[in-house]
Amino acid sequence: MGILSPDPTGDLAWRTAWKHPVFRWKFFIGLLGTLALLMTFPWFFQTIESHVGPVLDDPVLAQLPPRDVSLGIFLTLWAAAGLIIVRARRGPAVFMLFTYGYILISLARMLTINLFPLNPPPGLIPLIDPISNAFYGEKYITKDLFFSGHTSSIFLIFLCLRRWWDRLFVLAGSLLVGSLLLVQHVHYTVDVLGAFVLTYPLYWLGKQIALSGWNYVPESPANLSPLGNRSRL
Repeated sequence: MGILSPDPTGDLAWRTAWKHPVFRWKFFIGLLGTLALLMTFPWFFQTIESHVGPVLDDPVLAQLPPRDVSLGIFLTLWAAAGLIIVRARRGPAVFMLFTYGYILISLARMLTINLFPLNPPPGLIPLIDPISNAFYGEKYITKDLFFSGHTSSIFLIFLCLRRWWDRLFVLAGSLLVGSLLLVQHVHYTVDVLGAFVLTYPLYWLGKQIALSGWNYVPESPANLSPLGNRSRL
């Protein structure tokens, strides 16, 4: 399976998926979990600003004079977000994959940020992202470092999308966002690399939770007929 080939999922429409009781309760749990996280974010991010940690010696940042590239980060990330919203309108599996993946990634970030407190990189230029910053609270946040939320979010979108060209576009966007975060000195290199490394297993776990019990995939081309055997994800 190539990097641009998605993991297999069923192709149920919303109307069909909604007939499954398992889908309905997982839908509401995912929605409530996401809302609870968004309500918790301002308190959490304001709290971590009091943490004290080391300033890392980062040879990559040392070679990059800091520049404000907020606009590029913002446009790329939210273009990808707009794309997955459009795709999720027709694909409940896409919606559920992203919802549960986002919940697990957010919880993992809250844990790692507390376990590995860091002071921000020298030369940090505040990131202007009016949508994301709305959930941070009144004070600008500089210590939500390991691992990068912007990078993990757009990489999660890449993993959730099903179409080849969609995935190519968002994969390129993921690499661009990660690079621009370093240019702006918003994150250390380990924060960005850690986002790529950790997002996939969290996506995989979220997939098992989100899709099991209602979403089915044919075992082989021979099983594509309505009478063919189907396997649970």
